[in-house]
Amino acid sequence: MTYLDPIADLIRSCLPPDARPPANSDGLFRIYAVLLQAKGEQVTDEDVHNAWSAWIQSVDCTHEALVPFKDLDPKTRAFDAPYAEAIRVAARRSDRTTG
Repeated sequence: MTYLDPIADLIRSCLPPDARPPANSDGLFRIYAVLLQAKGEQVTDEDVHNAWSAWIQSVDCTHEALVPFKDLDPKTRAFDAPYAEAIRVAARRSDRTTG
């Protein structure tokens, strides 16, 4: 366990109950932790998609959503929104605990 794991856990805990993270996604949430540290509340859905793309490439390099965010249909783009919001919420929570 590293310093990124508690941040990743915080992000995961900020997801809405209906969000369904992929199986074996600890590595993905560590990337999200890096996004939180780099962008905080400024993180975008596109940032989340890019992070997911980096992760899914090592899991399933043929995934149909492994394209630039701008090329996704609106329904597929919507999958990134709860993760971006969870990162923003986690950023606000971590600011309150560290600031």
